[in-house]
Order: sequence, then structure tokens, then C-alpha cells
Amino acid sequence: MTATGGDELVRFERVTCAYGGRPVLVNVDLVVSAGQFTGVVGPSGSGKTTLLHAITGSVRPVVGAIRRGPALRVAYVPQVETVNWSFPVTVGECVLMARSGRVWPWPSRAERADVAAVLARLGIDRLRRRHIRELSGGQQQRVFIARALLRRPQLLLLDEPTSGVDVKTRHEVLHLLDDLNADGLAILLTTHDLNGIAAHLPHLVCLNREIIGAGAPHEVLTTEVLERTYGARMEVLEHGGMPVIVDRYTSGNVVTLRRAAR
Repeated sequence: MTATGGDELVRFERVTCAYGGRPVLVNVDLVVSAGQFTGVVGPSGSGKTTLLHAITGSVRPVVGAIRRGPALRVAYVPQVETVNWSFPVTVGECVLMARSGRVWPWPSRAERADVAAVLARLGIDRLRRRHIRELSGGQQQRVFIARALLRRPQLLLLDEPTSGVDVKTRHEVLHLLDDLNADGLAILLTTHDLNGIAAHLPHLVCLNREIIGAGAPHEVLTTEVLERTYGARMEVLEHGGMPVIVDRYTSGNVVTLRRAAR
């Protein structure tokens, strides 16, 4: 990994990543810039999570180069399903665990103040002493975003931040991320939710091992790009000026349309 230039935070140059000799990402060219808000969409196994891990450095390319801004601070929020929510810690203790470069095992006054500030910023300061197993799905997501923000990142990575949550929680998470991005934080997230999340983001990447399309939603959420990405026929409608994706399948002589990626 070498440095980028200008306001570029991360640049992929013809990157291929593989597990056990099997390519997962192939010839990926991608730039993530300061202040950018990007969603990565694609089917399961398309390399979305690997893309995030490549940015953090936990996965290294077998071909190509990943260039990062000097002293770039990156924070990663995993899928909440991968977390052991029975671990015996409170919300405040869980967030404190994200401290880096600490000298003493106990938190300093400044660290406690930082935790209080980030919990207040996310609207969960009242939950500081609550056990993490007692949280709702939306609260769990906010706790791990709080952990990430404690590192004061320039780039926030989130893996499926709205997976398994209800519509209300999905909207709350999206509005929260909008606010953080408006404050100048660059955000890159993966999602299966084409209608609830992807269509509302300013920039999208369609990925299926290689990048199929990248740009504004109206540029990449097209029948052609989605069919190449998902390997299935999809229709793109418009409602209230926003694209709505439906997948199309044939049962006998009847063609049925149903809402995709709820």
C-alpha cells in the first residue's frame, strides 16, 4: 500500500484478491474520496465484504495495488449478526474497548468524556449503563458506529448496516449516516437493500467480483447493469423521481413482478 494524492482517501488499481487461489475481486479500479458517501451492491459472494477488508488491510491483493492517503484513519463496523451480544459488557464499556494506543488499562477522564460525547452524538447516551444484550437492532448498530467514531476516522466502512432490521430502524440508520457524512465523514457501506438504501445514496458501485457500474443511482440502477450484476432480469421503475427495482420472473405463462431486496 502506498500513498494517494489530493483528496483521494483510497485508490484501487487493477486489484485482484483471492482466497485459496480462487479470485473474489478481479481487476478492480475504485477511488474513494474525502467526503464521499458510497454504497456497494451486489449478490452474496460478489466480494463486497472482501472489498472492505482490502481497504482495512486485513486482505491483501494478489495482483494490483491499493493506495491510501497518508496516515489515513479508517474505522470498520461489522455486520451485527457476527457479534456476540451476550458478552458481559455495558454500552459504555463496549465503546471504550475501541480505544487505541492506551497506556493504562482503565479509562482516563478524557476517554470517558470522549465516550460520553460520541454516545450523545448518536442519541444513545441514556443507554451507557445498559447491557448490550438488552438493546434493539437499531441501538446495537448505533453502539458499533459509536465504537468506530471513537477512533475519529476519516473513512467509515460499514458491512450491511441495515441487515435484519425493520423499516423504521433502517430509516434511522440512513438518516444518521447522512448526518455524519454532512459533517465531512467519508462513508462506504455494503448493502443488499436496493430500494431502501441504495436508491437514496449519492454514489453507488455495482459489484460482482468486478465492478459492473459506478456512479449516481440513476446511472447504475439500470436494467442492463443490474442484470449483469445479479445474473437475473430486473425492471427499473420510477416513483416520485426515485428508481424502484423489481425482479422479474416467469411462472408458466404468467409474468410476475415483485419488489426486490426488501
